[in-house]
Amino acid sequence: MMTKTQLAQTARRLLRYGAVSAVSSTLSLTVLGVLVATRTLPAGWANVVATAVGTVPSFELNRRWVWGRSGRRSIVAEVGPFCAMTFAGLALSTIAVGFASAFAASSGLSSGPRTLLIEAANVGAWGSLWLAQFFVLDRVLFATRADEGSLAERALEESIL
Repeated sequence: MMTKTQLAQTARRLLRYGAVSAVSSTLSLTVLGVLVATRTLPAGWANVVATAVGTVPSFELNRRWVWGRSGRRSIVAEVGPFCAMTFAGLALSTIAVGFASAFAASSGLSSGPRTLLIEAANVGAWGSLWLAQFFVLDRVLFATRADEGSLAERALEESIL
């Protein structure tokens, strides 16, 4: 069972994680929308590019702001696993985007509705993984440093409760 302090810390991380997701998703969806609407790339490849663009700020903001990590990044312990989770989300979202694109083409949707349908498929796929990824980041990837917390941070949390 979690203590009040642990619960407050997890809630704060979840809120910050949500804010980071909003930033990286907005960036990714903007890139996806532009690439799909202009037909610069097929929907699947546009999704790959959009995911790659959103991954860097997502990793950095999650690492630094949500879980308070600083210093050198570990390729093996942090970057690799984060990229592996991102690749799993990319695979799922690319499948969803591909189906949405095929449906849009067979339905004869114009550019606007086609783009919205493809972006909705992307959001649905990533959204289905969002909470699971939070728990992996919180309990596995960034667990050691996240659970230590600074003395000042703990004192602040306890004064809030």
